[in-house]
Amino acid sequence: MQILDGKIVSQAVKDAIKIKTEAAKSAGKKTPHLAAILVGSNGASETYVASKVKSCEEVGFKSSLIRLADTITEAELITAIEELNADLDVDGILVQLPLPKQISEAKIIGLIHPDKDVDGFHPMSIGKMVQGLPTFIPATPYGILLMLEHYKIDTKGKHAVVIGRSNIVGRPISILLSRNAYPGNCTVTVCHSHTHNLKEICLQADIIVAALGIPGFLTADMVKENAVVVDVGITRVKDDTKKSGFAIKGDVDFANVAPKCSYITPVPGGVGLMTIAALLMNTFNACEQK
Repeated sequence: MQILDGKIVSQAVKDAIKIKTEAAKSAGKKTPHLAAILVGSNGASETYVASKVKSCEEVGFKSSLIRLADTITEAELITAIEELNADLDVDGILVQLPLPKQISEAKIIGLIHPDKDVDGFHPMSIGKMVQGLPTFIPATPYGILLMLEHYKIDTKGKHAVVIGRSNIVGRPISILLSRNAYPGNCTVTVCHSHTHNLKEICLQADIIVAALGIPGFLTADMVKENAVVVDVGITRVKDDTKKSGFAIKGDVDFANVAPKCSYITPVPGGVGLMTIAALLMNTFNACEQK
């Protein structure tokens, strides 16, 4: 069993981006600029955004953090996005999800200019991805691809099972794994809460991507020997033994599943770090495309 180490791969990606950024600056080109909007003070969102800002500094990007109260109206948030859309210095815009109930996430995502959609959530970005056209790939699926590529995981002709069908992870990664490229060329089965015989389907999988947000959902009796398991889940679970009062758990029962795998991602230290690396890659590309 080998760990798919997000720390190692994300650092390799960031190092490569830093070199490219320094070269671009030396050539008199623009410094990539990522702007993030954080609405409210959700603990997990605060952590994610802080990590993204720190990573921008690490690779030499400029970053802006716009903090807004969770009582903000949808119209006020729209104004903030329109200002960033019009700002020629801003290359990438991300709105940290989830948003308060009074705001439509779909509407907000659709308002981000496609040329600055570094999260890859805009309907135009998704449409281009489905058609195999150049576009911004959603950051978490993109991060998974970068990890599979780094470890040279063989995907051609493999049966990949994706558990989860969200627009952020499940659906895009199922499309990307089936594309005629590397990593890809898999035969993909998408499972969800209404799937019958889920255990039997998972036992046929060479690659399993668990992305449903239920801690410890994928158990050892659902995984065949030498499978590759990618755990996208990241849930805060109460744990009084921790100083923070909580532990981070993935969708996979790691302790019991890992011994059966050829490769497996840990949580934390796996896909989450790759998501940020992929976001930086998208931002750099957005700047270059100008």
